[in-house]
Amino acid sequence: MITSVAYISMHSSPLLQPGTGDAGGMNVYLDRLSRTMAGRGIDVTVFTRTADPGLPPVSEIVSGYRVVHIDAGPASKLKIDDMPAHVAAFSSGVIDWIQARGHTYDLVHAHYWLSGRTGVRMKDELGIPLANSFHTLGRVKDAARRKDEAISSTERLLTEAEIIRNSDCVVASTPFEFDDLLEHYGAAPEQLCISPPGVDHDVFQRGNTADARRKLGFSDEKIVLFVGRIQAHKGTDVALHTIAELLSSRGRDAGDVRLHVVGGASGTHGAAELVECHEIIARHDLSDHVRFFDPQPHSVLADHYRAADVLIVPSRSESFGLVAAEAQACGTPVVASNTGGLPYVVSASESGLLVDDHDPKAFAAAVAAILDYPSFAHRLSDGAVAFSQRFSWDATATRLLELYEGITA
Repeated sequence: MITSVAYISMHSSPLLQPGTGDAGGMNVYLDRLSRTMAGRGIDVTVFTRTADPGLPPVSEIVSGYRVVHIDAGPASKLKIDDMPAHVAAFSSGVIDWIQARGHTYDLVHAHYWLSGRTGVRMKDELGIPLANSFHTLGRVKDAARRKDEAISSTERLLTEAEIIRNSDCVVASTPFEFDDLLEHYGAAPEQLCISPPGVDHDVFQRGNTADARRKLGFSDEKIVLFVGRIQAHKGTDVALHTIAELLSSRGRDAGDVRLHVVGGASGTHGAAELVECHEIIARHDLSDHVRFFDPQPHSVLADHYRAADVLIVPSRSESFGLVAAEAQACGTPVVASNTGGLPYVVSASESGLLVDDHDPKAFAAAVAAILDYPSFAHRLSDGAVAFSQRFSWDATATRLLELYEGITA
């Protein structure tokens, strides 16, 4: 029986606000999963790198769930490209912390390739079974990247392959990620498991659109919402070009359409991507039709979903697509790229629409079909709420505990 689990998240703490820096869906995943596990009596420790000297070495979040900050490199935010140089120090710090306190864990579950190295060392040196979730895969991102995006480092690709070989279980979010691991990394099928993330239905639930708009100070307009980090891979540029196409096709009826972008610049080239976004806005005269919002806590983000007519998710690759699941739980139809795990999260013509090839004209046509046909939008909204019920953190925890029991047996 599983009683204690160590989660490894070297590059990003579950305490960070999603949408800032490198914090995103993985942070939500770790925090909500840890809370759910603790609620079931599982003792959870999340190990992350110290990025703020003002934080205590150990933060007790709720009973049975703590975050431990390990010193590795400067106690400040680092670009993710600078993280590999500190992996060895981080791994040693985690192992030293555990041994100094005489702790034992039934299992270690590492998240992302940087953390996977620590997981492999813990398995080798402490004899702890290892599960690993990548959340994004270098080879898959490279296959779908924009032409000006940097390719994954050789170090990352080799490390991912090493982690797969040494893991007792590699956890894929969807069957599509399962296939990616087979196709791009030659993983053994018996080594792979599938467990999708969940949605907090106490927060993300259907509500009154007019009430949400009043709370947020929005007027009566057609709102297309983008939620995510501003980076090339999330397709913020595609969202902007989509609005430009939509406005061009609507002519005089375009005045009431707005794109709301909720998220911050992210990654090594995030600042440059934000500059590019503003250049697109200027080039297409979109300044009256685009609003940027800082990353929002979940309680406020849910109101943004409820206030929107449609969520656009034009990612170039996506292992799952948590924002699509959250928006659907709020009754918001989704127009998403037909890539990665998004076809698993969005049911085409039932809860939203899927678009091939990241073509802004195709995205604009899909968005227009929802904005201009209220009966269709209402049907998708009902379908979105119903479809979202398959994703919950209780279901995620139950599935993972089954997997954990299997590999520890």
